[in-house]
Amino acid sequence: MQITRISLNRSIIRKIRQLGSFFSDQQTLLYLLSFVVGITSAMAAVIMKNAIHYTHVLFTQGIMKDGGGILSLAYPLAGIFLTVLFVKYVVRDNISHGVSRVLYAISRRKSYLKRHNNWSSIIASSLTIGFGGSVGAEAPIALTGSSIGSTIGRYFNLNYKNITLLLGCGAAGAISGIFKAPIGGILFTLEVLMLDLTMSSIVPLLISSVTAATVAYFFMGSDVLFSFQVKEGFLLRNLPYYLILGIFSGFVAFYFTRATIGIERLFRKIGNIYIRMLAGGTTLGILIYIFPALYGEGYGTVMSLLKAEPGSDIGVSLFGEVASGFWIFMLFLAALVFFKVIATASTNGAGGVGGIVAPTLFTGGVAGYLFSNMINHLFGLSLPDSSFTLAGMAGVFAAVLHAPLTAIFLIAEITEGYGLFIPLIVTSTVGFITIRGFQKHSIYHQQLAASGELITHDKDKAVMTLLDWSNEVEKDLLTVSPNDTLGDLVKQISKSNRNLFPVVDEFNILEGVVLLDDVRDKMFNHDLYDKITIRDIMTIPPSYIDIRERGDVVLDTFTRTGAWNLPVLDGGQYVGFISKSRIFSAYRELLKQVSEE
Repeated sequence: MQITRISLNRSIIRKIRQLGSFFSDQQTLLYLLSFVVGITSAMAAVIMKNAIHYTHVLFTQGIMKDGGGILSLAYPLAGIFLTVLFVKYVVRDNISHGVSRVLYAISRRKSYLKRHNNWSSIIASSLTIGFGGSVGAEAPIALTGSSIGSTIGRYFNLNYKNITLLLGCGAAGAISGIFKAPIGGILFTLEVLMLDLTMSSIVPLLISSVTAATVAYFFMGSDVLFSFQVKEGFLLRNLPYYLILGIFSGFVAFYFTRATIGIERLFRKIGNIYIRMLAGGTTLGILIYIFPALYGEGYGTVMSLLKAEPGSDIGVSLFGEVASGFWIFMLFLAALVFFKVIATASTNGAGGVGGIVAPTLFTGGVAGYLFSNMINHLFGLSLPDSSFTLAGMAGVFAAVLHAPLTAIFLIAEITEGYGLFIPLIVTSTVGFITIRGFQKHSIYHQQLAASGELITHDKDKAVMTLLDWSNEVEKDLLTVSPNDTLGDLVKQISKSNRNLFPVVDEFNILEGVVLLDDVRDKMFNHDLYDKITIRDIMTIPPSYIDIRERGDVVLDTFTRTGAWNLPVLDGGQYVGFISKSRIFSAYRELLKQVSEE
C-alpha cells in the first residue's frame, strides 16, 4: 500500500512537470503559475490574519482574562520570548524585516528564498503580534508570499527573470490579500520591491493580485482592517491644509525612519539575546501599560478616530478620564506619534517578528487626526477629521516607504475613499518630496543601497548589482616564482597557450606579472636563461580586484585602468585573472535576460 501511494505521488509530480515542460516557452505557463501563486499567497494571508486574531483572543480573553491590566506588562514580553525561542531553535535563520529579506534575495540570491519562509513568518509574527507586539503583519506576509512565488518558480526550473516575477506576484498577492486591495498590492511590488514594469510582467501581477483579493473576500468578508466609508467629499478650500499636512507627514516620517533605524541599532549592540529580549520586551510592556493604544497593530485606534463624531469625547474613549480635556487629548495623541516608533523598534529590536507598514499607517492616521483637530481649534475651521486621518496615513506611508502611488491607492481601496483621490495624491506627493530632501532611500532600501546591492529600475545598475563575475575568473594560468630564472619561465611558456604569467611567492601572494611580449626578445638567447630572474622582468599590474567586490566596482576598475586583464585576490592571496572581454560578455548575457520581453 505504501509503495502504491509513493508511486501515485511520483506520477502526480511527473504530470505537473510535464505540464511545465509543455508550457516551457509560452507566456501561458506564467499566467497559470501566477494564478496558483495568487491563491496560495492569499490563503497564507488569511491564515496569518486569523492566527494573529485568535492568538490575541486566546491570550487576552482566555489564559490571562482575570489577570488585570498590570499583566499587560508581561503580554508582549511573553510573545517576544516565544518568538525568539521559535526562531532560534526551530527556524534557525533570520526572518526579521521581511521586505528587506526579499530585496536581498532579489539582488544577491537570484530571487531564491529558503523554503521555511513559506510558513515560518506566519508562526513567528502571530506570536509577536498576537501577544501585543507593536508591529504589523504586512512585511511577514509579503515575505511569505514572495517565498511561495520563488519556490514555485524554482520548482519549474524558470530563469532568474521569471522567478523574480513570480516572487513579485507572491508579494502582490499577499499584500492584496491582507488589505483586499489589488491595485495597492501591484503598486507595492513595483515601488517597494522595484520590480520592473513591462508588458510581460503586468498581466501575471494582475492575475495574482486580483485572485488573492477575491480569495480574501471569500474567506474574510468585507471586514479585514477597516469597515469605513468616506462620507465627506473633497472641498477645494481645504487644499492648502492638505499641502501643509503633506509637509507635516514628511517630517513625521523622517522621525519614524531615523528613530527606528537608530533604536534597532542600539538593540543590536546588546550581545546577549536574552538581555536584548528582556530590555525590548520590558520597554514595550511599559509603553503599552501607559498607552494601551500601542498594543498590537493599532488598527482599532485608527478606526476609533475615523468613526469619531464631531464633538464626541473621543479622548475619554481612548485614554479614559485622564484625557478628558482638549489639550490633554492632543498631548496624548502627540505622545502616541512619538512613542509608537519606540514601541515598534523595541519589538523588532528585542527579537520579535513584524513589519512597519501597520505602525506607519497608525502613526500617519494619528498625526492626521491631530493636525486637523489643532487647525480646527486654533482657527475655528471645520476640517473633516476622518479625511485628514486618511490623508495622514497616506502621507506618512508614502514618505517612510518612498511609495506614493501605493499609499494613494491602498488607502483609497481599503476605505473606499475614492472621493479623496486629490487629497491623497497631494498629501502623499508632498510627504514623499519632503522626506526625499533628507532621506534618499526608504527604510527598506537604505541598508542595501549603502552596500551597493539595491536593485533599481535602471537596468544598467540592476545588471551590475546582479552580476556574479566571480564565475568568470580564469584560474588555469600557469604561475612562476619571483626567484625563478628566465629558463624556468621558458619551460612554462612551452606548456601554456596564454601570454600572461602571474608571479606568486611561496605563500601564494601575488608579486607581479610577466607578459610574453616583454620577454619575446630574450627567450631565444640561451645565454640569458640563468642570468635573468623573474623578479627582474616582472611588472606590477595597474590594479587588482578582490573576489568579494561588486560587479559595478569591477567594471569601474577596468574603465579607470584601461587594462584588459586584472588579477583577482582573496585576502591578498592570488586567485586568478579576470579579463575585460569575459566580464563584458557576462554583462551582456545578463542584460539580455533582465531586459527580454
